Amino acid sequence: MIKTYLLLIIAVLFEIFGSNCLQASQQFTRFWPTVGVIISFGFAFWFFTLVLRELPLGITYALWSGLGIILIALSGWLIFGQKLDLPAVFGIGLILSGILVINLFSSASH
Repeated sequence: MIKTYLLLIIAVLFEIFGSNCLQASQQFTRFWPTVGVIISFGFAFWFFTLVLRELPLGITYALWSGLGIILIALSGWLIFGQKLDLPAVFGIGLILSGILVINLFSSASH
C-alpha cells in the first residue's frame, strides 16, 4: 500500500509541474513550457493509472485532485506570486481536511 501512495505522490508531482508549465507556457505560445505540459501530464496520467490497480477510482481521484489543488495553490503563491485571500485559504483547509478524513477513517481507501 505504501508503494501505491508513493505512485500517487509521483503522479501529483508531475501534475503540479505540468500545471506550472501550463502557466508558464502563456497559452501554449512558449515552446519549452508547452513541451513540459505535454510530457508532465503524460507521466502524471500514467502514474495515476498505476495507482488505480490498488485504489478505487473515486478515492484515487479525490486524493489526486485534493493534493493537486493544495500544492498547485502553494506553488502558484511561491513561484508566480499569486495571492490567496482568507476564504481561499479556508476552502483549501477544508479540502485538506477531506483528504485526512478519507485516509484516516474510510475503509474504502484501504
